[in-house]
Amino acid sequence: MQMKQQLQEIQDAVAEVLALAKTKGATQAEASMSKVQGIAVSARMQEVETVEFTNDGGLGISLYVGNKKGSASTADLSHAALELTVSKAIEIAKYTEEDPCNGIADKELLANDIPDCDLYHPEALDTQAGLALALEAEKYALDADTRVTNSDGASYNANIGCRVYGNSHGFLAGYPSSRYSLSCVVIGQDGDDMQRDYAYTVDRKANRLLSAEAIGKEAAEQAVARLGAQKVNTGKYPVMFDKQIASSIFGHLVSAISGGSLYRKSSFLLDSLDTQILPDWLTIKEQPHLPQALASTPFDHEGVATIDRTIVDHGVLGLYLMTTYSGRKMGLPSTGHAGGVHNWQVSTTHTDQAALLKEMGTGVLVTELMGQGVNGVTGDYSRGAAGYWVENGVIQYPISEFTIASNLKDMFMNIVGISADIETRGSVFTGSLLISEMQIAGE
Repeated sequence: MQMKQQLQEIQDAVAEVLALAKTKGATQAEASMSKVQGIAVSARMQEVETVEFTNDGGLGISLYVGNKKGSASTADLSHAALELTVSKAIEIAKYTEEDPCNGIADKELLANDIPDCDLYHPEALDTQAGLALALEAEKYALDADTRVTNSDGASYNANIGCRVYGNSHGFLAGYPSSRYSLSCVVIGQDGDDMQRDYAYTVDRKANRLLSAEAIGKEAAEQAVARLGAQKVNTGKYPVMFDKQIASSIFGHLVSAISGGSLYRKSSFLLDSLDTQILPDWLTIKEQPHLPQALASTPFDHEGVATIDRTIVDHGVLGLYLMTTYSGRKMGLPSTGHAGGVHNWQVSTTHTDQAALLKEMGTGVLVTELMGQGVNGVTGDYSRGAAGYWVENGVIQYPISEFTIASNLKDMFMNIVGISADIETRGSVFTGSLLISEMQIAGE
């Protein structure tokens, strides 16, 4: 009942600012508000480090006077504050440039039916229980191996809240959501060699988080496994991206086919629609309404309906990702991607990472990426990395202080396999990813 009441109060505030915008001369308007309550607690070396309680919320409005845009926001939902906020947005609009692409989403693209994605599973925001989990996870990590000598801490976070969006087409809708996480970061040491690693779990449901024991032990195992890292010889080798970082490769695809990059002509995939950009066995589907998934949403940040789509069909790019503004710049409709992508399902070829390692034979398994050496215009890719050397499909020893380099176009086409043990803690669901060859700069 409390969440229903909160949703109604926020919807009323959004409706009020939209009405005020109309009376003050706006030709179009849109407003949104998120309200989040949460706790964030952390411990380090078995001592409480931070305890934070958040109760955040702010209403933002963008309005249009013809093709001029003005925006303002407020955390005060009183009538006087809302009226002042709208007045300020109107005033700002007077000083902005005309832009024919400005405006709210086309009415026919808005979500008519609001599917229930089952995102809201509230739990009491109990700081003591959260601290107990963080302390327990860290203790399991410190006790797991004598070489785990230090900790960067463990933390527990819980957030429950809701989001409402409305515009002057008469669209007004909102939904509640919840999110819980537990993480642990520890340092392994062997002589002068020190290595840091982590583990985490996140879910819409608190009772589905992995146990504190599992998180602590995984963090310890990961840190210890990296001790004794060796250098790798410079050369060209097959490279596998562990499933925890493989989504970053598809993240570069997201950026390259997003409207903002395309209309600015800052993408290496310009004019690539309906052309092959990935191997013909690889398909990417989007499912925005998966129950309880972290990237599910019934509509995007502009109220546009989110629907199941095929992004890449047997290697062929079938869709550019458009917001309302970028779509108008390119003469294309919005695709419901204001705010990002929603539960990309990437096809797989091998049962698990072990099977993919056998496919690779000898090469490099990358488990950590460093630096920002990616050129979105040319596709050139160069990043620092750490991971493991693999021979005959078996991990041999950790390696560090090397660079991997290629071009994203080549990397996409040279994907030879993806494992079916899929990482689902994000917006792209993918397993470990094997690329046939990349340049390695080591010693």
